[in-house]
Order: sequence, then C-alpha cells, then structure tokens
Amino acid sequence: MSAGADAAPGPHGPDGEDGPAPGDSYRDNQQRLDQGMAVMGGIAGDANVFIGIPPDENISEHIPKPRLREGPYPADDVHARLRGFVEPPTHAQCRKVLDSHVLVLRAGSGTGAGTAAFALLEERYGAAGITGLDSPDDLSRWRPKERRGYLLQGLSPVAAASLGEVALTGLASLLRRSGAHLVVTVRMETALRGDTVSWQVTHRPPPPAEVAVKRLGTMAEAGELTAGQEADALRRLASADFTGYLDAHPLPGDGVEVAKGLRDLVVAGGSAAAVLDDLRTGSPAAARKALAEARHRADRISLMAAISLLPEQDRTVVERFSAVLRPHIDGRGGPAMAGGPEHTGAHGQSGEPSARHDVLGPAFEDRLAAVGARLLPPRFGAALRHPVQPVVFSGRHRSDALLRSLWLDYEGMADLLWKSLDEAPHHPGIELAAGERIGRVLAHATGPDTLRQLYPFAASDKRWRRRLVAYALGETVQHPALTGAVREQLRHWSRAALVPLRCTVAETCAGSYGLARPAGALKLLDAVLDGPGKSLEGPLRTAVSFALSTLLSEDTNHALVLDLLREWQRADPGTRRHGLAVHAVESMSRATFPRTGAPGVRRVRLADLLAEHPERACGLVVAALDDPATHEAAAEGLFLIEGDPELRRRAGFPHLLAALAAVAQNHRGVLRYVLRRHRARTASSTERLAS
Repeated sequence: MSAGADAAPGPHGPDGEDGPAPGDSYRDNQQRLDQGMAVMGGIAGDANVFIGIPPDENISEHIPKPRLREGPYPADDVHARLRGFVEPPTHAQCRKVLDSHVLVLRAGSGTGAGTAAFALLEERYGAAGITGLDSPDDLSRWRPKERRGYLLQGLSPVAAASLGEVALTGLASLLRRSGAHLVVTVRMETALRGDTVSWQVTHRPPPPAEVAVKRLGTMAEAGELTAGQEADALRRLASADFTGYLDAHPLPGDGVEVAKGLRDLVVAGGSAAAVLDDLRTGSPAAARKALAEARHRADRISLMAAISLLPEQDRTVVERFSAVLRPHIDGRGGPAMAGGPEHTGAHGQSGEPSARHDVLGPAFEDRLAAVGARLLPPRFGAALRHPVQPVVFSGRHRSDALLRSLWLDYEGMADLLWKSLDEAPHHPGIELAAGERIGRVLAHATGPDTLRQLYPFAASDKRWRRRLVAYALGETVQHPALTGAVREQLRHWSRAALVPLRCTVAETCAGSYGLARPAGALKLLDAVLDGPGKSLEGPLRTAVSFALSTLLSEDTNHALVLDLLREWQRADPGTRRHGLAVHAVESMSRATFPRTGAPGVRRVRLADLLAEHPERACGLVVAALDDPATHEAAAEGLFLIEGDPELRRRAGFPHLLAALAAVAQNHRGVLRYVLRRHRARTASSTERLAS
C-alpha cells in the first residue's frame, strides 16, 4: 500500500489547525511572509478571504449516534428507538420477572429483544432514566450506582458462565436497595447455567404484520403519509402477496422494511411486485446468486463492488472506483475470468457478439440496470457545492449482502478492495460510506486477522484513511461479540510509537465509539499523548481536539472532559499532555476550542464552560492562571468576559471573581491576575475623575 502523504506533517499541513501551507500557484512569482497576507493582481469589488480551511481534503466529520452505550442513553435516542414499538407476546411475562429487579432476556438475532428491553425500562424510569452497561467477565462484581434502569446487551460467554443463582440473588438485592432494575439480553446460542431459569424469559418477536401496521401509523403521525395514503398502504399490506412475504420473513425488521416499501409505493407510485422484488433481492441468497451469474464479467463484478462499498455516492465516484477495481479483478484468472465473450479491451465493450468493436460500450445507466442498480434524482443542499446524483441498488439491503459475500466468501477479494481504495482518488464522503460498510462486514468476520487488516489505513499519513478506520471500528464495536477485540486493538494502537496510529485512535474516539464509551475514550486520549518524543504533532493535536469536541457535544460528558483538561494542565511543561491543555485553554480563552477551521462537533468558549459548569471551570481557570504558559491567555479571556455585558452575565462573573479572590493567597498566578485587574480598574477610575 502506498503511503503518500497529503503534505508535510505539522501545524500547516492538512491535518493541522493553523491553516494550509502556501499553494503552488504562481510558483515562480511568490512572496514569502511571516505573517499577514499578500494579494497578487487587481481586485474589483469585494474580496472574500478564507483562512484556516485546508483546500486539499474535505473530510467527513459526521458523528453517527451509537446503538450501544456504556453510560446514560439520551432521552431523544430512547424515544427514537421506541418509535413504532409493538409489544411482543412475551412482554407481560418480562414485566413480571423484572419485578424481581433482574431479567435475563434470551433472544435470537434480529428479533427485537433490545427494543423490548428499552421499552421495559422506559416504563419504569422514563426515557432519560436508562444506562447502558458493557459486558464484564464477571457480572457479580458490578454495583448499581443510581436509581435507574440498567441495560446490558449481549452478555459475553465468559460472563454467562460465571452467572449463577447466587450471583443473581446478590445482584437483585443490590438493585432493590438502590431502587434500580437490570435487563440483560443474551443470544440464544450462549449457554446459561440451569439455576438461572427463574430469571430467564425467552423472547418471542411480535408479528411482522403488526410491526408494519404500527410503523405506517407513525409515518402518518409524522406527516410522511396522508390519511388516504395510509389507508391505501394498509389495504395493500393485507393482500395475499404481502402477507405471504411476511409469513416467510417473520422478524420485526421485515415488517419495518415492508412498511417503508409500501410508503414509497403509495407516495411515488409503482407496483407491489416491484416492492416485493426489491425486498427479496436484498437477501444473502440473492446476493450469492447475482455474484455467481456475473462471475465471468469483471465489469459487472467491479461495478457491484463499487456500489456496495460506496452506497449512495455520486455516479462519478462509483464509476471511477469501479474503473480502478476492474483491472485487479480482470487479472484474477485466465481469459474466462477476464470478461468472457463480452470482455472489454482497448476498443470498448460489445453487448452482442460482433465482428466490429464497440468503441463506446454500454451507457452507464445500462450498466447499472444490468447489475440491478439505478440512479436517484440529483440532490442539492446547503452543504453541497455541486449537485450529486447517488447510485443505489434497487433491492433494499442488497449492498450489505453483496459486500459481505464478496469480502468473506471469495478468496482475495477483500485485498483487492483495500488495494483499490488505496489507489482511487479521494472524494469527500467515501471514508464514511466505505468505513461503515467495512465495519458491518467485519462484524461477521472471524479469525485473528479480522481487525489486523485495518492496520495499513490506520497507519496512513492521510487523514481520510484514518477516518475510514475510525468509522469501521465505530460500527464494528456496536456488535457485542467484537467489543472486547476492538477495545484491545485501540489500547494497543494508543501506545504505538507510530504517530498516525495514535491519531487513528483519537479519530475513533471522535465518533460513535467515544460517545458510547466516554470514560474509556478519555483514557485512550490520555494514552495517545504518551510515546517517544515530547513535541505535540499537528495531526495528533487536531485529532485529540476533535475527539474532545465530540465528547463535549453531549452534556453528560462535560465534567469528565473538564477534569481531564485540568489534569493535563498540571502535567510537566514540555509534555504532550501539557501542550494539549495549553492549546485548549488558549483557544477557548481567546476564541473557541477547537479553533475555527479545525475539525469540531461543538466549539466551546471559556464563558460557556463557566456558565454550564461553574465549579469545574473555575478549577480549570485557577490552573490556567497558575501556569506561565497559559496565564496571559486565561487573563485575556477573563478580561474579554468582563468587558462584554452578555458574557459577563452568562458566565456569572461576579461569583467567579469572588471565588478567585478567595483562593488568590495560595495561587500566585491567580493573585497576579487579581492585582492586575485591580490596577487596571484603579487607573480607569483615576482617569475618569481627572476628566
């Protein structure tokens, strides 16, 4: 794999926060400035200047919401999960068993047990009262801390083996004293001890037709369907074709997909047969059949792989990736594998055997139709600089099924897809699309190389490749069977000597992984600042700053982040931890952290932290004023707050000032600020009296 860098690493590289390096335009007629700006040529009218925005890479910084969390679930997340919930037949039995404060819910994959568990706990504690747990090796060591509903999804086989009647009785007693309840979901294939039967319920899913009816109702409530369209969809749902399909596909997710198909049918038109075909072509069996039929056509295999790996990307992105992948697939076998009688050579492709060469080949839309894909209408939006026309498969979930089969069932195909990703030009958004798809595939992989194959991209100098790995790990860790493996991989990389690997760890924490495991993410961020050397590299600073801003996007993490920043502030000068704290304090004191132009989910000011967390923020201010490296920036930030009536009110400045005065005697930096402020106010009063 090539390791070409975006640019030289450092504060002015594409990973830095201080803006781009000077461009190569007018290479023979440049002016070098230490600061300021030079403009060549005349300007007529207005001139817009954008500083601090790297021009060469537009990296996706979308943060997917995690499905599994270690910590409180946001109330809006719980509401979204329960939208369209239908009680399963075993729900009343679950309520009765949960009265004992512990419920062990056995369920098959895709049966909706997790949603049922959320519903059980939401009934007792409300949407804001549910906390997720990680699967420990020994659940008997866990202790409830609050009066809440606790949810552990996917009990590990090790923990299941240690979970017996004694352990469950002790847990129930602790939960009863705390006023808490615990629901544990367990896969059907996980063995449980016989003395736990009284706490167990085997989950049975609700009928998919009922799920479809409820989902259509919620669509109507949300304004997605009119009353007439809802009635039409319900009438079609009751037809023999759809009831027959749901009889053969009995999972709740099948009901949801049928409801989505019926919504599209009654809104946009079409036929019931087309909706059912779309549903069927997304099955693993249909994917294997499609690949088998195209096994001698490198052009079709490469196009199917491109659409599967890069779903809903623009047609040009899909076409270019397919063009990069195709020669690699072409070279896998002899003439029979190189395209057969319709092989495309230097003279194009012919759809029919002919003595003449087809110099054009088939049109792109014809190629899409041949593999069961289509173009969606062009999209426009405020975030798009140009129209985008996405490519999708006609069948729902066909992308997932095809990519999983290609990646896991065919020797060497995974390597070719990685190789093509490495060679293809970067386009904004492919790191998100490919990363999430690869993560879903890896969740079904086995063996020690499952996560090792991410290493070349994780160690890359290019940020988009590191983001791809971050998205892949963020998706993979949502599957309980691989949670421990992902955690161990990140722990290993966080201590690596190679800086890009540590950047990848920070990028992973700046995503669903960090939001799901904030305490663990902060430990990883602390670890990545170790390593050989002391200087804080620009890409590492950017990645850690991005991760902290992601954690700050949820209020429940603010205290954890502030405590860590204060700890870093007290680290030895010259260390990476101290350097990151200095950077954060300077940024939020003078403007925002992270800085404008740098990646960031939420940009915070010192005044924001003082308003929302006065005690912890005050502690950070004291540490910053005591540190010679940040004293000036912190003092300037306080003067800015005091001078702005709105910020002064929001930050509760009089209370802050009183708190600083109370500790000034024991903190030299705080005393210096208090005396400086006193002298400034005295001088100002003297000038007013003199005038």
